[in-house]
Amino acid sequence: MSEVAERKNDSLRGDIFFLLAKILILAVVITLMFTVIFGFVRVNDMSMKPAVMEGDLVLYYRMQKSYNSGDLLVLKSNDTLQVRRVVATAGDTVDISEGGLRVNGNIQQESYVYTSTQPYMEGITFPLTLSEGEVFVLGDKRDSAEDSRIYGAVKESSTMGKVVSIFRRRNF
Repeated sequence: MSEVAERKNDSLRGDIFFLLAKILILAVVITLMFTVIFGFVRVNDMSMKPAVMEGDLVLYYRMQKSYNSGDLLVLKSNDTLQVRRVVATAGDTVDISEGGLRVNGNIQQESYVYTSTQPYMEGITFPLTLSEGEVFVLGDKRDSAEDSRIYGAVKESSTMGKVVSIFRRRNF
């Protein structure tokens, strides 16, 4: 083999090795992004209808653990991941009665909720004042959602993260 052909062969091996190293680094970065920084969850219930439908794929940011009223978050309850809406944060007083949802004494007008908000027979008692680091979450489909009316206030530190994007399933 000539010296020129041998140099080309070594150059080709080096290029292939460099390409494989780039692919490996990219795979590690993507894996870390979606196991440490972001997460995906497939919604398996209709508790957030119509904002989030059954079968939708939700991307959430794991590093965000402070929430505002109206934010969507992912939490774990009974070994299942749920998407719920924050309706009250630390220091707020939540009261749910026949008159509906009240936060700090004010009736809540929620344009994304199409059913009335009623307390459940078995669940927590109202009014409830949230401590520091707690949020009160409800599903948008209030007549059948498993939410804070059953399991109470949720510690921000025990949530999975804040919803960043929703990918709507289109019949597949």
